[in-house]
Amino acid sequence: MRLLATDTDGPERLRAVAREAQQRPAHALPGYFYRSAVAYEADLSQIIYRSWLYAGHVSQIPEPGDFFQYEIDEDAFIISRAEDGSIHALVNSCRHRGARVCEEASGSRKTFVCPYHGWVYGLDGSLRGARHMEREASFCAGSSGLRSIRLVTRHGLIFINADPDAADFSMALDRIEPALAPYRLESAKVAHREVYPVGANWKLALENYLECYHCATSHRSYARSHSIKDISSNIAPLRAALWERAQRMTGVEGVTSTFDGCYDQEVAFGCSTWNNRYALFDGYQTASRDGKPVAPLMGAFSGYDGGAGDFQIGPLAFMLNYPDHCVLYRFTPRGLARSDMEVVWFVRGDAVEGRDYALDNLTWLWHTTTLEDEYIISRNSAGVNSRFYEPGHLQPDFEYIEIRFIKWYLDVLAGSALPAAD
Repeated sequence: MRLLATDTDGPERLRAVAREAQQRPAHALPGYFYRSAVAYEADLSQIIYRSWLYAGHVSQIPEPGDFFQYEIDEDAFIISRAEDGSIHALVNSCRHRGARVCEEASGSRKTFVCPYHGWVYGLDGSLRGARHMEREASFCAGSSGLRSIRLVTRHGLIFINADPDAADFSMALDRIEPALAPYRLESAKVAHREVYPVGANWKLALENYLECYHCATSHRSYARSHSIKDISSNIAPLRAALWERAQRMTGVEGVTSTFDGCYDQEVAFGCSTWNNRYALFDGYQTASRDGKPVAPLMGAFSGYDGGAGDFQIGPLAFMLNYPDHCVLYRFTPRGLARSDMEVVWFVRGDAVEGRDYALDNLTWLWHTTTLEDEYIISRNSAGVNSRFYEPGHLQPDFEYIEIRFIKWYLDVLAGSALPAAD
């Protein structure tokens, strides 16, 4: 990838390019924002680390001592369950000289021990031992534990935020509670997780998810079953029929409740949430090869309505929830031109693989779709890095969420929106 020269690229240049782009609403982002190291650093400091991010699910750490790591760019966060059952989000960097105190992606242990000088930390991050440091009068063990960051759980989903002054995420999650709660994700289990690396800036991966303009041409299997690949006026009767029958057929009150609080409409900075229910095409009860169920019904659901719950939970995470399984997407920056797309499949907690569900059938659609996404995002990345690329006009029906994301993004980087709690 050809990067912009950093000796002529600084914060003032970044703000100027953002303000210039603001003058062309409903257009794609200029290539600068995908290629500039300064823009990428601003993405991390002004957006990513000030936002609520999905870290994982409580089923990944069922017992005291259990932990897993969530890596963003060059940073790593340990999500651990302490002896008293409490959950903590810890920065994986020793408070002495900065070495990582944990290398495994997940596991179970009693302490975290720095491999460099042997400092020992508890599962809550507290410093348990620092050899010979008692000889230093000014040393304070109580303030030398692993740095912790804010953490919130809701229905078993774990969210973290590195900004100590961030708004309370709970108030945004409350807005989607009526539609999300019936899936009872707190008692669900992760049937499968898969990470799909893509050689592209994180915004290209995210923007691809935010629009379905490409669905009819790039995702033939998805387009056969999911109605949002069509323009809204064409599927209005299908949607109206879904909303009429949804509560009656699922047995779930509030299943059709909606809330729009994403990006430029979010409750507070970094707290984007959204939910809506849309129709599958006739003959499809769920997201599968043949439209037939692939797992036992989730939570409070007693039947199928031919619909799917569409959720945003923070700026970088989304869920597509069917009556018999839930699919979570997470987008993570791993470098200026590297991103991870992670997909997590949830089923009811007592479902047994091989008896209640076949993993290949459960994961088929979104595994296939994500592989297709990896290809088109890579092609998109190659194209926007061309010196001849010019941002085009976005399609207002299919790309309206992407338009709103770009507005939100430019407002932050241009300095015309303060990323502060409401």
